[in-house]
Amino acid sequence: MLLAVLAVVAAAGSAPFTLHQVMSAPFPTGLVAAQGHPSVAWVMDARGTRNVWVAEGPLYQGRALTTFAGDEGEEVAELAFTADAQSVVFVRGDGPNRAGEIPNPRSRTEPRERAVHVVTLAGATRRLAEGHSPLPHPRENRIVFVDKNQVFALDLAEGSKPERLFAARGGLGSLRFSADGASLAFVSDRGDHAFVGVYDVAAKSIRWLDPGVDRDGEPAFSPDGKSIAFLRLPAQKDRFVFGAEREAEPWSTRVAEVASGRSREAFRAGRGPGSVFSGVEAPNQVLWGAGDRLVFPWEKTGWRHLYSVPAAGGPPVALTAGEFEVEHVSPGSGATVVYSSNANDIDRRHLWTLPVGGGAATPVTTGTGIEWSPVVTNDGALAFFRSSGTRPAHPAIKVGGEAARELAKDAIPVDFPSAALVEPEAVSFAAADGQKVPAQLFRPRDLAPGQRRPAVVFFHGGSRRQMLLGFHYMAYYHHAYAMNQYLAGLGYVVLSVNYRSGTGYGLQFREALSYGPTGASEYADVVGAGQYLKSRTDIDPKAIGLWGGSYGGYLTALGLARNSDLFAAGVDIHGCHDWNVVIQNFQPEYEPLRVPEAARRAFESSPMASVASWRSPVLLVHGDDDRNVPFSETVTLAEALRKQGVPFETLVFPDDVHSFLLHASWLETFERSASFLDRHLRGRR
Repeated sequence: MLLAVLAVVAAAGSAPFTLHQVMSAPFPTGLVAAQGHPSVAWVMDARGTRNVWVAEGPLYQGRALTTFAGDEGEEVAELAFTADAQSVVFVRGDGPNRAGEIPNPRSRTEPRERAVHVVTLAGATRRLAEGHSPLPHPRENRIVFVDKNQVFALDLAEGSKPERLFAARGGLGSLRFSADGASLAFVSDRGDHAFVGVYDVAAKSIRWLDPGVDRDGEPAFSPDGKSIAFLRLPAQKDRFVFGAEREAEPWSTRVAEVASGRSREAFRAGRGPGSVFSGVEAPNQVLWGAGDRLVFPWEKTGWRHLYSVPAAGGPPVALTAGEFEVEHVSPGSGATVVYSSNANDIDRRHLWTLPVGGGAATPVTTGTGIEWSPVVTNDGALAFFRSSGTRPAHPAIKVGGEAARELAKDAIPVDFPSAALVEPEAVSFAAADGQKVPAQLFRPRDLAPGQRRPAVVFFHGGSRRQMLLGFHYMAYYHHAYAMNQYLAGLGYVVLSVNYRSGTGYGLQFREALSYGPTGASEYADVVGAGQYLKSRTDIDPKAIGLWGGSYGGYLTALGLARNSDLFAAGVDIHGCHDWNVVIQNFQPEYEPLRVPEAARRAFESSPMASVASWRSPVLLVHGDDDRNVPFSETVTLAEALRKQGVPFETLVFPDDVHSFLLHASWLETFERSASFLDRHLRGRR
């Protein structure tokens, strides 16, 4: 009976659930644990309204602390518990663009700001000061924070005013207190080099730790506060932002004496694979563990793994090994770390724990779910986020030997359509050049044998991303996964492609030769995806479309420009259309006229180089305060398409940014995209 109903709605071009329903679940981010108290906090983004939540042991029942309302596009992030764990500090508002403008996606007439706030566990919320990067003092009821390249201290007692501690050249960040609060480490980023500094709170002075010409960062205090470990990445002024980077001058981990500033090398990566640093998602890239062991990621084997060395120096110990990648890492008990990886399940993430000195890893989660962002609480519980193919992201906790349970069991709306969603299948196909390409296939539930359906290929952004067999751990791709499910509900076969230069499959796959502006080698994956779908007996070969955002928008535009014979229509969301323009957005010193051969190759790898052969209709979507891909990229493409009579539509969001801050922007984008694809693909059957 259910299949019959689904067949009717698919034939009518409507899904068995609405886009609003599949986009209705709140998305959790920013999970942190208190020190000395069994509590965790996180941010819940419910349809654009972002609030701080908390759960306290031993019951760990999540509840909202703040009461912000409305889809205002106000980010909430950078959570941290105060020393007594009775309050949480956080930042509300996003950072400025290059013109110094704070995002204002609602086009409000009053000034917008990025400010530090505090909320007590009783729910009393106060704005503290304009700024970001709040760091609570480890023993006192006060914080430090950054504003306009100055570091301030602020007592959290009501009525207190910020006190400027110091100013320094360069962008200031990565604030770290020693355990006793006597010293404050920080990083001063000065463009082509960066220093680690230490502010002596009592002496009110700064000491630079072994300053040089390289990029130093990720400071980590020793437990006694007398030493700091940090990363040193060699200077690379001629580094190309987009292009395969398999080898470089090796990076190192150093340990400095706080009192003198002198440092010594604890570890240096070897030449060859792993000589380019590849980081993990972690509170710091160097963790100072028990027994004075430093834990850090390294790609020596071509896969990103965890290693440890004695702080005094010595041979590194491989903590993880195999053809998988470590991604989210957090300190455990001091003697352990907990992490996520795709070991034994390459298109998902599961949690593991292991000793910092070496030994067997212990699986914490298994099965068909996806788990990430683990944190260990004061009482030894493990909190994390999780999802599955049909269940959206949500916070969970595992206490002792008990099964994991939800931290906010009523947060997901009761009408969320889990039962109507499909389980995507892991598939692979041959690219045009023969390379194997991994992907996920969404097949409509009502697809009958011998029936041909329109199909859509999805390309993620990044390109340093990997789509999974379930709701993603990043908000942008959580939304994209929901859209793919919606398209499958509408009756489309959807192919989500993990094209070369993405993550999850090792260094050589990620650092693909000639990718992007150096040759667009990943375009072979785009053509391969189209040919794969065209060869399937359940696909209408004349009704294959494309959609994607950012880097995925670039590949969508490239597919339509080069192969309108294969791809009938597309949705290009804030895509790159001329690499020579976009590269300068990330690498301002890039001057195409000074590197004519590289500039020629970059343009030939761009959709604008092939726009003359573009025939298929396209929907162009862009926010005009985009800080990643200039809005001019869509303006330029629209002008070219108009001149040659290519049908196109536009959807523009004044004052919204690259990863739309408004939930309404996401909904309108996907509603318009589904309508556009319906009009241009279903009508070809």
